[in-house]
Amino acid sequence: MAHAYTPGLRVTRHTTLQRDRRLPMKGKVLVAQGDTVRRDQVVARTELPGNVTTVNIVNRLGITAEELPSFMLVGEGDQVTKGQPIAETRPFIKWFKSTVEADIDGTVESISPVTGQVMLREAPLPVEVPAYVDGSVVDVIEDEGVVVETNGAFVQGIFGVGGESWGPLHMISDGPGQALDPAQLDDTCAGRIVVATGLVSHAAIEKARQVGAVGVIGGGIRDSDLRQLLGYDLGVAITGTEDIGLTVIVTEGFGEISMAGRTFDILKDCHGLEASVSGATQIRAGVQRPEIIVPVPEGQPIPEDEVAGSQGEGMQEGDALRVIRAPYFGHIGKVASLTADLQAVESGARVRVLEVEFEDGQKAIVPRANVELIEE
Repeated sequence: MAHAYTPGLRVTRHTTLQRDRRLPMKGKVLVAQGDTVRRDQVVARTELPGNVTTVNIVNRLGITAEELPSFMLVGEGDQVTKGQPIAETRPFIKWFKSTVEADIDGTVESISPVTGQVMLREAPLPVEVPAYVDGSVVDVIEDEGVVVETNGAFVQGIFGVGGESWGPLHMISDGPGQALDPAQLDDTCAGRIVVATGLVSHAAIEKARQVGAVGVIGGGIRDSDLRQLLGYDLGVAITGTEDIGLTVIVTEGFGEISMAGRTFDILKDCHGLEASVSGATQIRAGVQRPEIIVPVPEGQPIPEDEVAGSQGEGMQEGDALRVIRAPYFGHIGKVASLTADLQAVESGARVRVLEVEFEDGQKAIVPRANVELIEE
């Protein structure tokens, strides 16, 4: 049987996942290999050096650099508070005294008799890395972090913004293609990840944020709504660091697109279960997709007879796929047949193609570069 490699989109009811949880710089790991961890549990901690402020004492007191140490009221390593005198002159007439005060709360890092400057450093910034998912620690990266393994449902989206969050999945829609209506959102959504199966508008996201939801998942989003949400046009870059108060993930793409049936079925079955989501997306080299992870609840047996798709085997006849370019953009189907022969397409180029059978039974010839595999 013919097969070919194509990028994959994973949508599965059960799989085993591992997630690296690393600090941005060396610090302290707080858990050990074999420990069971919760998604909000801090597994590693460090401190980033605070910002530095330079004070030109020489110019402000009218002295030479060599004289600086004798005019200082504090020494290197001393703690200072904003407004505290750190250097002053000692004239015979006290009314002529000049004083330099600290501009920040922090520590005196250096006093230079060469430059005549004093460096003050703000307090260190604590950085904590949570486990992100419920699971177990399968590896410890010394002084850097851990690898957490979990078992459960896994759905990759097409695009997302906002960082990591977690909470119970709250399915709003009762069928595919239903847009998220702001009127459906109330205080019962607080702390939850709201799931709709159609368009998520800026108005709906704003209402979700107001009622305290930690995430919004939908089928599609308009580019104009995304621009309004962020306040700027998003370029080709990695997302996930936006400070918007919640995580937003769309599973299908831009515009009014219905959530794929399989994705809807999985998320509906996970209604009320604790999930972890990340909006981080990168579409350049080193592709990263937004994700929804629903770990198997504690005490529930892990299925042994479910396998999450064929990874590394390439595309085969019968595999589920999604078309990612016009004129069938967003359509879901399966591989009807593969051929090794090049065929001419509308642009005049000769490319490798495949025959797709869509969910309504319609068939079409599509370039292989225009589809992505849905790994079930």
